[in-house]
Amino acid sequence: MAMTDIGAAVLRSLDPETAHRLAIQVLRVTPLPAPRADDPVLATTVAGLRLTNPVGLAAGLDKNGEALRGLSRLGFGFVECGSVTPRPQPGNPRPRLFRLSEDRAVINRMGFNNDGLEAFAARLARRPGGAVIGANLGANKETEDKAADYVAGLRRLKGLADYVTVNVSSPNTPGLRDLQGRAALDDLLGRLAEARGGDPTPVFLKIAPDLGGAEIGLIVEAALDHGIDALIVANTTLDRPETLRSQDRNESGGLSGAPLKARARAALKAAAEAAAGRLPLIAVGGIDSGAEAYDRLRAGASAVQIYSALVFEGPGLVGRIKHELADRLKSDGFSTAAEATAAAR
Repeated sequence: MAMTDIGAAVLRSLDPETAHRLAIQVLRVTPLPAPRADDPVLATTVAGLRLTNPVGLAAGLDKNGEALRGLSRLGFGFVECGSVTPRPQPGNPRPRLFRLSEDRAVINRMGFNNDGLEAFAARLARRPGGAVIGANLGANKETEDKAADYVAGLRRLKGLADYVTVNVSSPNTPGLRDLQGRAALDDLLGRLAEARGGDPTPVFLKIAPDLGGAEIGLIVEAALDHGIDALIVANTTLDRPETLRSQDRNESGGLSGAPLKARARAALKAAAEAAAGRLPLIAVGGIDSGAEAYDRLRAGASAVQIYSALVFEGPGLVGRIKHELADRLKSDGFSTAAEATAAAR
């Protein structure tokens, strides 16, 4: 077992939020070696971003952009930090993070706790070179005009990230998911398009898995109408499958990890059918193996993101996913991950 995975086992013995905070501090100060070069078969492109591999880190682990150097050394093809809101906010009262070990799942109701946009921007300005870094934007809980918060984030981070994600799908900020309705989404995306001006930085939209196929279809069309560059499918779910066994299974908040797999797959399928190759898709939710990552690429995703599986598998999971994914791509005759995605269309 790698030392990093032994460390992950130790962290699992701690309170979930304490372990989370300690992991960020370790990644921030530990001088990790550069990862080995990726197998060329893993190469792909998302919204013009060239990735040496399609396995990314989802937002939520490094909310404040504190450990970007360490995270970029774990072998990810891209790293997404945030969510960040214009003003600092403490988030919801603790406890607010629950590890469902029997289900290999996590429930969180963090509530966009973060240091605010200025601290976040200052850290991004010192980001490591050679890594593809994304910034995930949220809105403050008390803000009435939530679209204005996203516009503020987009403007402040101009030139500091390789892409920006507009997160309208967290279940832990009241009213946020309402922005996924067509009228509210048109207003938000229209204002973002105006704020972008001629800035070529890609803007992604992250949606919830609890939407029906027709709703996802409307979001895809709105994204295309307003120049969104990719869709991230999907965030945590409010659903509680009957199969959950852990004692904290009924805690409120967003559920992620293995139980989200089926719902995330269905949302990706609906998005792929609606997009019909017109909009890149990034799959997230229950991805814990190279086989699952490969299935999402073959379902139309250009890349995948992981987070909750790292809690149970440790950072060595990144390399294991890439190794298995490379083997599957080669065995099916693909020369790059991008070819596998294209073949699904």
